[in-house]
Amino acid sequence: MRRCHVDGAREPTSPGSGETPQLAERDTAILAFEGRWWRSPGAKEEAIRLEFSLSAARYYQLLAVLIDSPLALAYDPMLVKRLQRMREARAVARAGRSLTLRD
Repeated sequence: MRRCHVDGAREPTSPGSGETPQLAERDTAILAFEGRWWRSPGAKEEAIRLEFSLSAARYYQLLAVLIDSPLALAYDPMLVKRLQRMREARAVARAGRSLTLRD
């Protein structure tokens, strides 16, 4: 099976194998981390650095692309939809703050 990173990089497969693309290991690990994080105490940024060797900023960039991926939606639809709703709620809150009038 061909595994695709959401950023477009593919793990090697034999040409013409006709296999369906699937999420790469790192992408499934990110989804698993997001799925369990709310149950775990501690500093999320530190856990991201330890588990993925990424800065929090890079992790969140990857996550943003990942939750827009049809592959991620097929892999874990409930989690991806929840993450999309959370992102939308943050965007609405930001927009509301920027529209307030200042004296």
